[in-house]
Amino acid sequence: MTVKSITPFLWFDNQAEEAANLYVSLFENSRILHVSRYGDSGPQPKGLAMSVAFELRGQRINALNGGPYYKLTEAFSLMVDCTEQSDIDRLWAALGEGGSYSRCGWLKDCFGLSWQINYAGLPELLSSGGGRTMQSMMQMQKIDIQSLKDAAK
Repeated sequence: MTVKSITPFLWFDNQAEEAANLYVSLFENSRILHVSRYGDSGPQPKGLAMSVAFELRGQRINALNGGPYYKLTEAFSLMVDCTEQSDIDRLWAALGEGGSYSRCGWLKDCFGLSWQINYAGLPELLSSGGGRTMQSMMQMQKIDIQSLKDAAK
């Protein structure tokens, strides 16, 4: 097989660079890899980032400023598995600022990208805790690790 990689590709109107800069600022071992800019031939304003390649903890992602033709939806999300409540709290606040919060650890950031800020041990708790863990999670917006552990007992 000659496939080199599979990379998520996010479509923004004109905020790809701003979004990528926010995302890499929130995660250790993350960086902007390359920014290409629109030139005189458009179709976006000259100098605006056309595409931004970046890494979040080793996961390569590309973002495009493609104009208002397509919007991000909840049908695609980035799931972040956290082991500490402090990381859930920090990411929930930072990514949710200017966006909107949903249930079960889901939020939409101010750029429209959906995130799942979750507990890395959740699959095991859901397996061992029966329906109690699921019922507890369904009552939450932001994930509360201790409440999930208590429900699983």
